[in-house]
Amino acid sequence: MRHFIKLGGSLITNKNRPLTPRPLVIARLAREIAVAWQADPHRQWIISHGSGSYGHVVGQRYHTREGVADAAGWQGFAETGYIAGQLNRLVLAALLRAGLPVISLPPSALARCQDGRITTFQSEPVQRVLKSGLIPLLFGDVAFDETRGGTIVSTEEVLSALGRDLPPDHLTLVGVVDGVFDADPLRHPDARPIPAIHLHDLDALDAALGGSHGVDVTGGMAGKIREMATLIQQHPNLRVHLISGETPGRVQQHLLSPDLPLGTTLSV
Repeated sequence: MRHFIKLGGSLITNKNRPLTPRPLVIARLAREIAVAWQADPHRQWIISHGSGSYGHVVGQRYHTREGVADAAGWQGFAETGYIAGQLNRLVLAALLRAGLPVISLPPSALARCQDGRITTFQSEPVQRVLKSGLIPLLFGDVAFDETRGGTIVSTEEVLSALGRDLPPDHLTLVGVVDGVFDADPLRHPDARPIPAIHLHDLDALDAALGGSHGVDVTGGMAGKIREMATLIQQHPNLRVHLISGETPGRVQQHLLSPDLPLGTTLSV
């Protein structure tokens, strides 16, 4: 079985305060993932994370997602990549301290884009990491683009592109909110959870999906769900899980038994 995990940027950073990580949360999530890995080391694990108050804030300042056209834009491209890498090193360090054999692979060296979409993704380095018994760590990053010069690729886009060659059985998005609700639960206490979403439900759910809490240059929740829906269309057996990482032990519980009805599951 192959399991992709994404730790959301809103979870591992304070997304409303630039360059502010949540080190205790990151360390706890790393330990919970390590428990699941130790229980099932033969499962192929691929870990990833969002950029939160790191890459999104710098990317918005330079409008890097929209493209790069001059020297100032390329400076912003370089700074966005640097800042995204800084958060990646914090996550990598926590995972290694938890005993996970993780190696980071920057998508800027693996992905090529056309007008903001990944057209080619070099999956061979990821496969070599897995064959070596290691765990790849991916993240949202800058990427070169044939049309725009440069752009930003979200973690979901990276996982979707990788899934073309290495389709997962489970893909778990770990965020602040425990799945999808019919309204923003952070603003509406009476919001009701939606335990299961099927592809034919998506058009009716657009209003509920809304955006992201804080700065997000890669599409917010609606964009994330749409990207995952595309991957499910390509691999109908895939189940995408959206759960909260705020409650201690919840990620561990899910990874040990991914078929438990926690959060929201997206499927065909």
